[in-house]
Parts: sequence; C-alpha cells; structure tokens
Amino acid sequence: MSNTSQTRRKFLQQLGAAGAVALGGSLPGLWQRCLAAETPGARDRVLVLIQLSGGNDGLNTVVPIADDVYYRARPGIAISKNAALGLNDRLGLHPSLTGFRKLWDQGRLGIVEGVGYPQPDRSHFRSMDIWQSAQPSTLVPETGWIGRALDELSLQPQESREAACIGMERQPLACIGARVLPPTIQRLDEFHLQPGARRTVEAPSWQTASLAASSSDTLSFLRKSAVSTLASVRRLEGLSDYKPSVEYPGTGLGQRLKLVAQMIAAEMPTRIYYVTLDGFDTHAQQLPGHAALLRELSEAVQAFVGDLEEQGTGQRVLVATLSEFGRRVAENGSLGTDHGAASVLFTVTPSGSGGLYGRAPSLTDLDDGDPRFTVDFRQVYATLLDRWLEIPSAGVLGAEFETLGFVPT
Repeated sequence: MSNTSQTRRKFLQQLGAAGAVALGGSLPGLWQRCLAAETPGARDRVLVLIQLSGGNDGLNTVVPIADDVYYRARPGIAISKNAALGLNDRLGLHPSLTGFRKLWDQGRLGIVEGVGYPQPDRSHFRSMDIWQSAQPSTLVPETGWIGRALDELSLQPQESREAACIGMERQPLACIGARVLPPTIQRLDEFHLQPGARRTVEAPSWQTASLAASSSDTLSFLRKSAVSTLASVRRLEGLSDYKPSVEYPGTGLGQRLKLVAQMIAAEMPTRIYYVTLDGFDTHAQQLPGHAALLRELSEAVQAFVGDLEEQGTGQRVLVATLSEFGRRVAENGSLGTDHGAASVLFTVTPSGSGGLYGRAPSLTDLDDGDPRFTVDFRQVYATLLDRWLEIPSAGVLGAEFETLGFVPT
C-alpha cells in the first residue's frame, strides 16, 4: 500500500471515529454553490443496506422445515416446523420475523439463498473485508464497493453521489472510495451548524497532524471530503422537526432507520444508506439472543417501510441485508453455532418482486461442515448496481456477474 493510501485510510478512520462534525457559520461562496448544484431529482432511487454483523445463522432465519438433516444436526436449537412462519412446503421464517412475513404476503420480501463466495474465510475481519470490498483476492483492500460506485457517479455532472453511514463509530471499508467520502452520522443532534452572531467556518475537529500535507493527492481528497461533509451538514439542519406517521421501535436499529427516513423525507441527495445491527456471533445459548436480534430487525424494517409508504417515497427505496458469513450446519456443545460460510440475505423491494432467488445449498454435501455457496454475493451487488441504482457494476466489481430477479429489468 502506498504512503498516500495509508494516509488517506488513516484519515478516514480518524474521521469515522469522530462520529460527526459540528461546524460554525455560513458557508463560503464556493461551498454555497456546491450545495445549490447538488439538489436531488425527485425520482432518484435509494438503497438502504443493513449489515448484520457477526455472521447471521441463515438456517435458523429461513428454516428448512422439510429437511430432516437440519433437525438431526440441531437437536437443541432447531426451529420447530410448528413455530416457523411457513412460506411454502419447504421453508419457514423464524417466528420473530412477523414483520417480514407480512412483507412476504405483500409480495415485497425477497430471499436470496446460498449466498457466499469461493474459498470462504471464517475470520470475521477477513470475511467482512471481502464482503465490503468485493475483492476476495485482495489481501489489504483500499476501497469498498460502495465507495467505488460513488466514485463512478462523481464523474457524472449533476448526479447525486452521496452515501451516509448511520450510527457507526468509524467509516466502514465498504464506503471508502478514491474520490468520494460519505459522512458518518451517529445522531442527528451531533450533525449541525452552530448558531452565533458572528458566522465563521471553524476547522474540522479531527486530528490532522499525521497527514502528509505535501501530497497533492491527499490534499485534493481532503478538500472534496470537506465539501461533501459541509453539504450534508447544511441539508440535515431542521430534520429534527420531522414527525413520522408510524411509531418506530425504541431499539438501536429502529432509531437508525428513523433517521434514514428523515433524510429521505428531506430529499437529501443520498443514494445509499449503510446501517448496522450487531450481535450475530451466536456461539452459545443462541436461541434467545438470535430471536431478539431478528425481532429488532423485523420490527424496525416494518416500521421503516410503513413510514416510506406514508411519505409517498416507498417506490424509490430498496432495502437489502448482508452478513459476513452464515453458521455451521451442526450446533455446537454450547447450544450455539460456529462460524460458517453460505447464508441467506433479504431484500425488500418496492416493485412486488419478492420471492425466492438463488438455490438452496445441500445440507449433506458440505464444505468442511458448511453449506456450499450457490450464489456469489457479487451477483447481489451487480443486481443492486446495474438494475436498481443504474451504475455499471463491471467497473466497480472488476468483472461481469449475472444479476438476479429481485429487481425487474
């Protein structure tokens, strides 16, 4: 990795750790013109990504109720056929996913089975780097797939080209690009312009002592980052007055999705939102913790989708989940599951394109105890980029990948 790249990545980590930037004053003429030039088109599509951190157990999330192998492998933690929310004669949802079941009945919930990648890595850090960079062969990736997609958009005049990382302490690799830096926002009240009689712009609060000031590439990157952050600050002013038409759960994910809905209602030029739900590393006593996490996911997404429908923006927004890996087929001795490979992910579409996609992996033909992947996760990304955001995926992903049908052509 070059010194410039190391410096840039360190800067991104410092900015992410700061969480949000408070600036004082009105904006110089150049920045004011940048704000005016970035007003979004009302028809821009939005992608909301929810990262299920820790490795979600796909088999207990979308339950293979007709497969006796599943029940033999998990005598202590399997979801019973009677408890699962039946989807068809083969599959049922975890009983905590009642909100997702309603979306399924509406034809809006997509389930992609067998998602993974070749030669799976069962390390949280390495596997998450692979998912976030979409570069499995790169040991130390410098950019993420969302960052590269935003880089592509930044080359197109008049394009909305922002993303926002909600509720995170540091910038995820997925959002790091070479030219574009999305803001990281933990709470709306931290991201504002400070009032005062004398309106002057204060310097950002993150540390810059280690930055290579002599590097024109780094300085250019910082200037663009500052303009992007200031633009986002300006638009976020006043969003605290937003009154949702539905009641969001008081959970962490519920409040993060409420903030996303606020930003969508304000017609922010943000195309991609990235939020996380932690806790899916269920090595011991999995049943109660996993049930609570899936309930939090389901209730938050159901409220979010209902809010968007009341706003009249539901047709512009697609929601997708991701997780770094699934869990092993067999339960362990602590009534939990260990790190695995292929799993399932969800999409919530505005177009009635719900249903099953991909192919369920075998529970007997295993890869070192794990289901073998049947859908490369980059096929999901290609579908989101090519079909939903209309950003050519080949340049972002480094190759052409077959798309899936949860976004119609």
